[in-house]
Amino acid sequence: METSAARTDRAVPPPGHPPHDDAHTGSLPRVVTGRRRVTLLVLAVVAVLSATALVVGLLSWSPDRSEPPRALTGDERDRLAAMRVTNVRDLRAGVRVTAGAGPARTELVGWVDWSRPLLYLDVGGPGAGAERGLLQATPTVAVLRPDPSAVPTPAPPPLVPPAGRWRLHDPAAGRGLAAVLDLLFRLGADRPEPPAESARWVGRATVGAEPVDILQAPPPIQGTPPSAPAARRYWLDRDARLHRLETELPGLGPVTVQLTRTDRPTLRPVDALGGHPGQPRALTAAERGRLDRLPGRLRAAGGAAVTLAAPLAAGTDLRGTGWVSWTGPVAYVTLADLGTPERRTLLRIDAAGVTRAEVPAATVPGGVEAPGRPPLPPPARGWRADPARAGDLGLLLDAALRAARSPGQRGTALRVRGDSLAGKSVDVVELRTSRALLRYWIDRSGLLRRLELRTRPGAWAQLDLAPGATPRLPPVGPAPQRPRTPTAGR
Repeated sequence: METSAARTDRAVPPPGHPPHDDAHTGSLPRVVTGRRRVTLLVLAVVAVLSATALVVGLLSWSPDRSEPPRALTGDERDRLAAMRVTNVRDLRAGVRVTAGAGPARTELVGWVDWSRPLLYLDVGGPGAGAERGLLQATPTVAVLRPDPSAVPTPAPPPLVPPAGRWRLHDPAAGRGLAAVLDLLFRLGADRPEPPAESARWVGRATVGAEPVDILQAPPPIQGTPPSAPAARRYWLDRDARLHRLETELPGLGPVTVQLTRTDRPTLRPVDALGGHPGQPRALTAAERGRLDRLPGRLRAAGGAAVTLAAPLAAGTDLRGTGWVSWTGPVAYVTLADLGTPERRTLLRIDAAGVTRAEVPAATVPGGVEAPGRPPLPPPARGWRADPARAGDLGLLLDAALRAARSPGQRGTALRVRGDSLAGKSVDVVELRTSRALLRYWIDRSGLLRRLELRTRPGAWAQLDLAPGATPRLPPVGPAPQRPRTPTAGR
């Protein structure tokens, strides 16, 4: 079978020569063609070997141990000390983590933003278990969008995170994932940290044709758990940029972190982590006018249908629906806890205080992610006063009722950003009160479309409002003795 090179050689003669005529030249063209075939074959083999060697060189992290380990030079100590500051200066990087080995291995692919700080990862691998799916995290709180049907091998997450189904991640329920997240966050710092005297140079390597030094050192002192391993290996280039980290973590085994320094997209936190940060500024005259007129607009609307997502704690991640009435004032909602799908809670907040009733899930339509609205009339029995006054959730609902009287300390108001909700443009206005940090999502007509509250774990609870006519919300009974305060404290 002839090669394409041979066919070309016969079809196109050299410039200035007539076409080949085998009758006059005998077998000479075949001999020349055979030599060209051999030459082309040799060149092709050389090209393949060169490309293979290049790829192996780019992907190989094996250290060059032509020199024995030694103490760090002054330059190497300076670069290792500056590594975490360099990460913050560079803002973001692509990240791939392998934690554990064999069937217990967990793999994470995505990005780390040290400047915010924020992690956005796809969690996979054979050992991912219930944590398989998308994950976003800050140093204090993580939210997971589980996807048990996802393929085992993770891929970079979508830059625009999908909406819905995000829930708080419970560190106690995983296989040490929280320790991996903490490791990634602690690779960034706002000041240099000199390495320990025991730090050593152990080899050289090449990353993308760039030489790197492999430095071995104990973990940084700050925040290191007592059971942490004795040493970590850092692949550092001449500009103090980290490309790879190898270590071990208790309960996980070997952990490898690879960073792609050129992969630095801007990350957008999901709603539970506050959404994209924007550029906070003082309110314009028009924005302040809408905030000042908000109480009157709400009283004129009368009430609103509400849906809520309240990530309150690792064991309390609530979804709910119901109503708020500004003419009452009263809030009445159905709550479903993602951790206890077989149960529903009816919660009522009014001038007399906070009461709740526990009911089977079967008595309220809807699923745990979107429970149905509370029954009307309310159940006659089972109501009890809530001594905890519904905690952060009570603060959120009470803030929605108070918005019809005063939106809080308006002098502290800042416009965080513009956004959109249900097809409407809104201004996100942040207010810090004596009891909570709140965000009002106010549309251009001056109506409140969302109310957010920063919860104690550091997540944001959302109460979405659709202002309009609401049903009569009768009192529940029998009414227990309760303090006559409309607020739900922490």
